[in-house]
Amino acid sequence: MKNLLLLSFCLALSVQVKAQDDLLDRIDKSDTNADAIAAFKGIKIVNFESTKLLSKKEFYFVVSHRFGSISNGFDDFFGLDFANTRLQFIYGVSDNFNIGTSRSSFNKTYELSLKYRLLQQDGRTPVTVAGYSQGAINTELDEALIGIPIDFSDRLSFTQQVLISRKFNDKLSLQLMPTFFYEGFVDYAPQDNAQYALGIGGRYKLGPRWSLNVDYGWHLNRADGSPFKNPLSIGVDIETGGHVFQLHFTNAQPTFESGFLGNAVGDWGEGIVYFGFNLVRVFNF
Repeated sequence: MKNLLLLSFCLALSVQVKAQDDLLDRIDKSDTNADAIAAFKGIKIVNFESTKLLSKKEFYFVVSHRFGSISNGFDDFFGLDFANTRLQFIYGVSDNFNIGTSRSSFNKTYELSLKYRLLQQDGRTPVTVAGYSQGAINTELDEALIGIPIDFSDRLSFTQQVLISRKFNDKLSLQLMPTFFYEGFVDYAPQDNAQYALGIGGRYKLGPRWSLNVDYGWHLNRADGSPFKNPLSIGVDIETGGHVFQLHFTNAQPTFESGFLGNAVGDWGEGIVYFGFNLVRVFNF
């Protein structure tokens, strides 16, 4: 795992792409349309997707890492000895339609996602609206470990989100994320497979190249007695030319939607939080 992390950093830091624009300048001024106002610097706020889309023929390689809990201190070097890694590839089919695929070490999960712009904030439209559709397969689920038979449908999860953002000024952007997600197998038996959540997030620009980002997922039909928590994540975005670094703390170690919304076990009140980062490398074809 440590070798994989090192390889990911080396790849992202060594590859140079011709004619690459300054990401922050592009994002803070406009998106893919001349009259658009981009609300977010990255494709994610922290855990939740933002309304930003890739431009046509843009290709992103994204490394998302969530280490273990910082609560154990130096025993496991504040969680750095344990990590969940997600490798994601996203392509801009058009300015308004993106497709992505990824693999996460949490439950050895494979994903396919679609993101599409429905409305763009401009002088006439007060908000940007995008849709996000995601499907995932849990390949780690083992009936020998859980003691009950497993069908293929038990391995599947689906997520549908509507992303609604508004950039209020050069510094402040806010977003709402009504979410439906379905888990074929739930880790807490009383929990319904069909689940609902409302995400709330925002970005506040602190300087020319960095911002404070926060997002929170309010689970609307969590079963009584569930050991899982609502995910709260706080971090900063840092732009360095051809890269966007997102450094953050969160109480959810999984990095995909049904994982961090349905299976967050950390607790901010007890200091059980995870340090993590999202690293984005942009390629233009």
